[in-house]
Amino acid sequence: MFDEPFAQGDSPVHRLDPRVRLASAAFFSLCVALLRDPSAAAAALVLAAAALAASLPPAGLLVRRLAVVNAFILFLWATVPATMPGETLLALGPVLFSREGMALAWLVTLKSNAILLAFLALAATMNAPTMGHAMDRLGVPPKLVFLFLFTYRYLHVIADEWRRLITAARLRGFVPRTGMHSYRTIAHLLAMVLVNSFDRSGRVYQAMVLRGFSGRFASVVRFRARSRDALFALFWLTATAALIVMDLYPEVLGV
Repeated sequence: MFDEPFAQGDSPVHRLDPRVRLASAAFFSLCVALLRDPSAAAAALVLAAAALAASLPPAGLLVRRLAVVNAFILFLWATVPATMPGETLLALGPVLFSREGMALAWLVTLKSNAILLAFLALAATMNAPTMGHAMDRLGVPPKLVFLFLFTYRYLHVIADEWRRLITAARLRGFVPRTGMHSYRTIAHLLAMVLVNSFDRSGRVYQAMVLRGFSGRFASVVRFRARSRDALFALFWLTATAALIVMDLYPEVLGV
């Protein structure tokens, strides 16, 4: 359930310094989120798609990830053009779809997919512990890094606890149905997961304090930037800056 298939691989993107990848993805996403011109957003999507292609992602999983996100975007297409005032582009009975609403939905589609592809290429290609330590090296507040790493760790623990309890219930003849008995049983199982998780968190914290934990994870991994990391960072910053110029001054590039 919590596997990291995109982190497995040996592509050129995987070999980049995690700090460079994470900072590049964050900077790109911030800039793309502020774009207002569809041409610049389309160029951002092409750039992100090129980075994703270089990471050699598993095709089936990639399609599923894109389908999940774009399912929400379809909801925007169904609501924004019909509710945003402007010039009528299409009429389906009493429902009027405005040109401005269509343009906004299209812009959101381009930008959201560009950001998604960039994060799949640059951030999803590292595992969570590596990402946490990269965040720490980039100066993210230690409490946020601690929260991120512990959340990742205990999602697995809670999932294992739930599987253990549901297996025990099935061995005793429990079959989920639509009825009060099933609802009560599932509620009891969820409550046991929370109670057991709380008890375990207290024991783990005491064990960590006894071992000298001071609120910050120590990592034996030492990141080392190389010339290829500098070249990628320069290229990515230049390309992102070009997107901003394209957005602010479309007439300069003839867009």
